[in-house]
Amino acid sequence: MPAPERAALLIRLLLGSLFIAHLYWKFAIFPGGAGAWWDNLVKAGYPAFVPAYVLSAEFAGALLLIPGVMTRYVALYAMPMMLGAAHFWLVRNGFFFTKAGAELPLVWLALLGVQAVAGDGLFAAARSPDPRRVLTWSRRRGSAGARG
Repeated sequence: MPAPERAALLIRLLLGSLFIAHLYWKFAIFPGGAGAWWDNLVKAGYPAFVPAYVLSAEFAGALLLIPGVMTRYVALYAMPMMLGAAHFWLVRNGFFFTKAGAELPLVWLALLGVQAVAGDGLFAAARSPDPRRVLTWSRRRGSAGARG
């Protein structure tokens, strides 16, 4: 077992577990549940697609990271959400996590970035396509369309 593959597995398990815990908080612990959370974001001025995207990214992280389904792309999909969460808390409470600031979402963002670079890790159920192959394929398609 190569160390990078083990590390990618451990980060994948950590992130997936954090997404599960965060969804549990949102649905079971947050006063008013997910509906109240959604309403709070809309009242703060966010369009309705923002909480929809946030929930989709959190569910993708919770359901797909632990078994290792397209891990690299799930991590990339969730990164804008964490950047938005960091901004949300930074403007309201500052940087430090002791005041519910941006520090923790930035750590999540960094971990998601590491996961995207590290890839799927050991025991992945459905490996992410190699990004070099995807880029090569898209370049070939683009040049073929230009000749068309």
